[in-house]
Amino acid sequence: MNNKFDALKDDDSGDHDQNEENSTQKDGEKEKTERDKNQSSSKRKVEQFWRFYSHMVRPGDLTGHSDFHLFKEGIKPMWEDDANKNGGKWIIRLRKGLASRCWENLILAMLGEQFMVGEEICGAVVSVRFQEDIISIWNKTASDQATTARIRDTLRRVLNLPPNTIMEYKTHTDSINLEWKRKTGQLPIVDYSTGKDWPSFSAGVEGG
Repeated sequence: MNNKFDALKDDDSGDHDQNEENSTQKDGEKEKTERDKNQSSSKRKVEQFWRFYSHMVRPGDLTGHSDFHLFKEGIKPMWEDDANKNGGKWIIRLRKGLASRCWENLILAMLGEQFMVGEEICGAVVSVRFQEDIISIWNKTASDQATTARIRDTLRRVLNLPPNTIMEYKTHTDSINLEWKRKTGQLPIVDYSTGKDWPSFSAGVEGG
C-alpha cells in the first residue's frame, strides 16, 4: 500500500508541477500582452499628438514673452489646482536656440511614458523670455524625493543635458508664497505649524 500511495503522490506532484508551469506561462503571456498594449497605446498617443503639433508654431520661433502649457486633461496649469497643490516642478533655464528641440523631446517623453513614475506627471511649461527660455515639468507630490529624483534623471537624459546643467526643484507652496510676498511687499509669511518664518525662495518661472 505504501508503494501505491507513493506512486499516487508522485503522480499528483507531477500534475501540480505541470499546473504551476502552465500558470507561470499564462502569467508571462498576460504580462507581455499588457506590455505590448501599453507600448501600442503610447505610440498611438505620440502619432496623434504629432499630427497637431506639426502645424503649431515652435517655441524657438516666438519673440517676446510667451508661455506654452501642456497638461493632462482636467488639470489646470495653476499652482492651486487640486492635482498640483502638493507638488512642485523641475526648472531648467536654457540659452536661446534650444527651446524647440528640448520642448519636443520633453513632450514626446511624457506621451511615451518614459518617466516611469505612474500618475505623478501633471504637465509641462516652456516659457519664452528675451534673454533665455525656461522649461519646467510639474509633478503631484513634492515630498516624494525618490519620484522627484527619477523625474530629474529622466529629464536630464531625454533632453541630453550636459552634466553641469543647473536644475532647480521648486514646490508650488514656495511659488505661491513668493508671489504673495512680491505682490504685497509684506514680511516673510509665518508657518503657523512651526512658528517660524518661511525660508527665502529663489525665483523660478513666474506664474508657471
